[in-house]
Amino acid sequence: MFYRRKIILALLQLFDGKLEKIKLQKLLFLFVQKQDQSTYDFVPYKYGCYSFSANADVGAMVRKDLVIEDSIYFIKRDNVNYLKMLNASDLMLLQDTKLLYGRMGNNALIRHTYVNFPYWTTKSEIAEAVLTQKEFSRVKQSFPKKERSILFTIGYEGISLEEYLNRLLKNDVKTLVDVRQNPLSMKYGFSKTLLKRYCEGLGIRYLHFPEVGIQGSKRQELNSQSDYDRLFDVYKEESLPQTIMTQKSIIKLLEKDKRIALTCFEANIYQCHRKPLAESIESLAEFAYEVKHI
Repeated sequence: MFYRRKIILALLQLFDGKLEKIKLQKLLFLFVQKQDQSTYDFVPYKYGCYSFSANADVGAMVRKDLVIEDSIYFIKRDNVNYLKMLNASDLMLLQDTKLLYGRMGNNALIRHTYVNFPYWTTKSEIAEAVLTQKEFSRVKQSFPKKERSILFTIGYEGISLEEYLNRLLKNDVKTLVDVRQNPLSMKYGFSKTLLKRYCEGLGIRYLHFPEVGIQGSKRQELNSQSDYDRLFDVYKEESLPQTIMTQKSIIKLLEKDKRIALTCFEANIYQCHRKPLAESIESLAEFAYEVKHI
């Protein structure tokens, strides 16, 4: 079992095996704020801080009959002592989390996280009703509003779904353009259907332009930078000239939305085709903007 799932089961165990869904998310968020390296990352969502990955892990444990789910609660099913499976630091932090926040009800926890973590409140549908006018003003000020038009590029290799989405949010990206030919991923949250759902749930439009991607069969045996360079030389010579109309469509999106991002897998921009694609778009006469890799 993944260690991070043991954290969730240990948290349930501390509360006699039963927690409201919203309380589980809030307590888990407060717990990871004190970790040196977070077990889970969170995004601002409809009711404040939320981890899609943690929710997916609980769903997996429901399917494995480790947890029962109803409309309100998550309930631990087995009698295993997961507290004994945690390292000493995490055990202490989890116990501190219960001591500090365990007696709070859902409303108190929501308000506490909203007041103390305004960025994670920026997408909340209930923030204005929960907070004072001054507190709500702080929330609005914490959300990045950028006016300059920028074509971003971003890869998801090596980062969580939530960290990826936060990069988009913090750069005020309005539209995500998926430039993978085949938008499937073994990594949670990055296949087309889920990525589109999560982006649009945060107010980011998702579009897929497979024609500017590279066939998977051409991406075999990439063992060195020179292998990538040869691949991209062929891509620039054969593929990019055939997709000028799509590239111009991307510029029109940029003119309209001001801040859009091209996305693919690789973290290293020099090993991803989104770099030569962005350079090709930048070279067109219609382009008069900035390119930034995030």
